[in-house]
Amino acid sequence: MKKLINNPENVVQEMLSGMVLAHPEYIRKLDGFNVLVRKSSPIKGKVAIVSGGGSGHEPAHGGYVGKGMLDGAIAGDVFTSPTPDPVYEAIKAVDGGAGVLLVVKNYTGDIMNFEMAKDMAEMDSINVDYVVVNDDVAVENSTYTAGRRGIAGTIFVHKIAGAKAEKGAKLEEVKATAEKVINNVRSMGMALTPCIVPAAGKANFTLEENEMEIGMGIHGEPGTHREDIKTADEITQHLVSKILEDMPLNEGEEVAVMVNGLASTPLMELYIVNRKVNEMLQEKGVKVYKTLVGEFMTSLEMAGCSVSILKLDEELKELLDATADTPAFKVL
Repeated sequence: MKKLINNPENVVQEMLSGMVLAHPEYIRKLDGFNVLVRKSSPIKGKVAIVSGGGSGHEPAHGGYVGKGMLDGAIAGDVFTSPTPDPVYEAIKAVDGGAGVLLVVKNYTGDIMNFEMAKDMAEMDSINVDYVVVNDDVAVENSTYTAGRRGIAGTIFVHKIAGAKAEKGAKLEEVKATAEKVINNVRSMGMALTPCIVPAAGKANFTLEENEMEIGMGIHGEPGTHREDIKTADEITQHLVSKILEDMPLNEGEEVAVMVNGLASTPLMELYIVNRKVNEMLQEKGVKVYKTLVGEFMTSLEMAGCSVSILKLDEELKELLDATADTPAFKVL
């Protein structure tokens, strides 16, 4: 195992310390917990947005803490859901009296632990609600889930729900907008290589030199199938076709596109994928309103990518364009 780490048991704590030192104008860490919150939290009268999950997906989730996105992010161990206590502490730290919305990806451990934290906070008379993101069209059930997985489309939920909250909307309004995003975003990914969880010290699955996994999850969960590597256009054709089978788009509709690298895929290759995504949508008469290309939700050092497509209306376009200022995402 070749990694720039010290003790594998300390990677999350040391990462968070480094993040705070790099971005003190945005974030602070709660004492005793692997939780990052906005430096100005709690913000009186504003609905707070909290998300989180296992570490190893950076910049998700702490990189999105800041104006216009998240108020708090909980970092579990690598690829492991955070326990209820740090989620509960995050809720208390960011509650400004208008309630807290939890954005949870659809993994069994995440849902169980975030629900427990919600119950704990409600015993303190904090108004808490949550949404579950399940944008992955690859598989219906997987190693960690009942139902579809939540993957990179979650970033669209952070951005748009965060913008809605920043405008002063009520908790039920912010939740409704988050659910609109969830209902209109679909994603699918693929992997060229495995990754190594620091505590394990070895790859979490194997791929032959000429193989790729289609539909791979962000924790290395199996996808739909394994096959010989094809061209970028052929891979993108498959990913986008599966998304459009699940969420048909009509001529004249507008979308936002995210081409997300899993950590070891060069931008050169992501832009090649994006070229084919746009070509396919243009052929259908679908307008690409906004495109995001880069690393938004990674999987340690895995090579590969995912494509997310969000169907837009006027409200979602306005909120997508609204100001955001976080360590990893800026719209100024």
